[in-house]
Parts: sequence; structure tokens; C-alpha cells
Amino acid sequence: MSDRLALPALAEVRAAQARIAPHVVRTPVLVSPELDAEVGAALVFKCENLQRVGAFKARGACNAVFALAPAAAARGVVTHSSGNHGAALAYAAARRGIPAYVVMPENAPRAKQENVRRYGGVVHFCAATVAAREAMCASVQNETGAALVHPYDDVNVIAGQGTAVLELLEDAPDLAIVVTPCGGGGLLSGTAIAALGVNPALRVFGAEPAEAGDAAAGFHAGTLQPPPVTRTIADGLRSSLSPRTFAALREHVTDIATCSEANIVRAMRLMWERLRVVVEPSAAVPLACILEGTLAVDGARTGIVVSGGNVDLDRLPWQ
Repeated sequence: MSDRLALPALAEVRAAQARIAPHVVRTPVLVSPELDAEVGAALVFKCENLQRVGAFKARGACNAVFALAPAAAARGVVTHSSGNHGAALAYAAARRGIPAYVVMPENAPRAKQENVRRYGGVVHFCAATVAAREAMCASVQNETGAALVHPYDDVNVIAGQGTAVLELLEDAPDLAIVVTPCGGGGLLSGTAIAALGVNPALRVFGAEPAEAGDAAAGFHAGTLQPPPVTRTIADGLRSSLSPRTFAALREHVTDIATCSEANIVRAMRLMWERLRVVVEPSAAVPLACILEGTLAVDGARTGIVVSGGNVDLDRLPWQ
């Protein structure tokens, strides 16, 4: 397998779990009988919205940063991100005592911009396109010599993201299905590799906004699709798959479902009302797909990785 398609195995996910243990928290698992009754399934929510920096991204960033050799780490790290990975990288870099440079689209939510700065990240803004993000990131990397820690196209990042489902399966070993949001595919790839490594009988699904449905389209067509032009409310899922994550999903994932913007808002509100947790739109997409019926869990005990909680409370979408 070429380096651009290399993927971690379960052993690498377990190694990541040990490496990042001092730097992340074991997030709780929540259930709601009332919500179960509404959707006709037994749902188990792994609350990564309560993770360091408010998102699962702390796992992959910490694994990648602490896996760096000392000489490479000394020059710092750089990435491009709509927010959560940038904050996670800044957090991990601060824990190691090295600089972090984060390229962000100019329309990134204010809450996420502030989160990056709160952890000491140096922000560079760019136009809101994948091409602009990558070009600016390459420029900053060339100027600083920092090591690139890609948001999802990175073996160590994928391994780190997979650690969330290891915890989930320890707390809820009787799951039949696991669902995560899908943007660039790092979380879904790591989840699928780890989950099936633990229990090959599990079914793993991705969930994506229909307004940014390139992963679902590519999964069903068998070929990578170009990045969409989208303004989906789920800003964390506007990324497109890489060849690496696409290969992982095609090999390990059962299916990828999509949902409407209206159901994303509905799911966000339901999670607040039933679970009493604040989640960002991206984190509500798995529940939105279940509500919409595009992801049929058929009463099965289903684990959902709640990816993050970094939402601007002054601009909640139901206000």
C-alpha cells in the first residue's frame, strides 16, 4: 500500500489510546429512553462534545503531535481547519510546548476562531475554499518549517480518532451499529477500523448533510467526488474525502447516509431537550439521518459519536 493510502490497524489505535491518555478525558456515554421512543431504537451517545477543546479532534491531534520526533516537533505544527482540528492542534502543541499555526476560512464560526486562539494557536485566514486552505497552509509551512498535521489525511490522526469508539465499546459492548459524522473521513475511518477490529460483526455508518453529500455520492459511485460548493450549517463537515479516507470507508464502512438542513436543526434541539447537551450542527447529523429515515437502524442498539459542541450560543439556529 502506498504512503498516501496507508491506514492504521487496531494495534496503532490501541497505541494511540495509551499515548494520548494523559492529554484527553474519557467522555461520558448518555442515553435517553424518551428519545429512543421517538426514533424507535436504543441510542447510546458518546459525548465527545465534552472532550478537551469541545471535540473529538483532541484525540487525533494529540496522537499526531506526541508521535513527532523531537527535532521535527521543535519547529512547530501547522494545519488548515474550520475550527475544531485547529483548536485541538493548538491544545496539543501547547501541551508539548511548541508553536501551532492554523489556517482558517474567513467564514469560520467566531466561537471556533476564539477556541483556536484560546489554546495559543496563531491564526491565518484564507478564502473559504479547500484550494485556498491548502495553498495558505503550504505557504505557512514553507515559511516556518512546521510539520503538517492534516485534519484527516494522516495515519496518526486517524488512529487517534479511533480511540473514542474503543471507549464507547468498553462502556456499551452490546452495540450492533456505530454511526459518526463524515466530513473528511478521519473520524469515520478511525472508528470503522477500531470498531471492526474489536467486533467484526458491527455495522459502521457515516452521516453527512445532503448539502455536502460528496462522501455519500462517492461511496455509492465507487469514485472520489470533487469537493462541494456548500453552505451547510454543519460547517465541520464541509471537507471532502482524501484518497486515504475514501479507501478506508470503501473497505470498512457499511453505508453513508445524508440528511436535510431542517433535520440537522431538529436533531440539535432534540439533543438539548432530551440529553441536556449543547452540540454543534455537525454532531447532530447522525441523529438527523435517523430522524429522516435515511439511516435505518431498525431498533438496533446504536452508538453515536457526538463529535463536538463548539457552537455560537448567540446564533442558535432555532432562535
